[in-house]
Amino acid sequence: MSINVLIVRPDGIGDVLLSLPVATQLRRLMPGVTVGFLTSPTVAPIFDRHPDVDYVRTIRFTDPFKELRLAFSQGIEAAIFLKPFRRLMWAAWVAGVPIRVATRYRWYSLLANRHIYEHRSDFAKHESEYNVEMLKGLGLSPQPISPPVLALTESEQAAGASRWSELPSPRVVIHPGGVSARRWRLEHYRDLVTALTDRGYGVVLTGSEQERTEFGNDLPMSTALPSGVADHMGNLSLRELMSVIANAHVVVSGATGPAHLAAALGVPTVTLFDPRRNNLPVRWKPLGRGILLRPDVPTCEKCIGEVCPYWDCLDRFTVAKVTAAINKVLETPSPLTVLHI
Repeated sequence: MSINVLIVRPDGIGDVLLSLPVATQLRRLMPGVTVGFLTSPTVAPIFDRHPDVDYVRTIRFTDPFKELRLAFSQGIEAAIFLKPFRRLMWAAWVAGVPIRVATRYRWYSLLANRHIYEHRSDFAKHESEYNVEMLKGLGLSPQPISPPVLALTESEQAAGASRWSELPSPRVVIHPGGVSARRWRLEHYRDLVTALTDRGYGVVLTGSEQERTEFGNDLPMSTALPSGVADHMGNLSLRELMSVIANAHVVVSGATGPAHLAAALGVPTVTLFDPRRNNLPVRWKPLGRGILLRPDVPTCEKCIGEVCPYWDCLDRFTVAKVTAAINKVLETPSPLTVLHI
């Protein structure tokens, strides 16, 4: 069936990566389909040369409505809203997209004409599974999930390897930032860097320029870096970050985008999850190998700060325990293991 389908997910790196199985299943279930993604300019490079994505369009939430409407023009025959952003659904309706698929439970769901009756707030499935369920709106039967896979060119692989050339092995990426998850304390990351370099590991620090500024006074940076560490916070494009990760032996981070990048690039992870319900591993775990750390405290609806009796929840991830998890992953990078500590 020849149809032009636009998958709409202008979110963060992890959100978009976990949307890729929708494109993969469209390819399998609808021979001849044209698959596009509408995403943010920051995340769009993920799709460069991806075999399941024919084209990419980008928008920012602050764009004028005229620009949003144009994103749904030029031959879009179906739009799948993996998350129901009101202005984007309105833009698709105004643009006259014939098939508009979304969940049903908001008042502006009326802007869609194909509805999926499923609450993601029950956290019963992985985000990738919720995403492929949206294919029912095109009359398709979703298949079991194949984890998303990313690929780099030979030149990208070589460029990534060159950033490790002066560092010892094993090679560990440490990404102390993140947006949606609570963060392990900065001094813990600092001490983890020291613990790893003392053991002769090579370490690369990654993160955005904003995170570099935020953490600059607390993490070992620039001339303060110990031997065996390279600081690439704030100076990597998304594709360059992917190339650095692809040449690592393990990636350590919170429940954020680089953990999902690593999984999609076949690199094991050590991922630190906080105990909030909207960050449950059942929905947001990276789909790869490694160890997932979660504090052994009750699940909470939201973080209420220092009044919480478990305010120290992330401090239960001691440097020694995270280091032990890294060593375990390096020894036996088996399927994802969940450890409550």
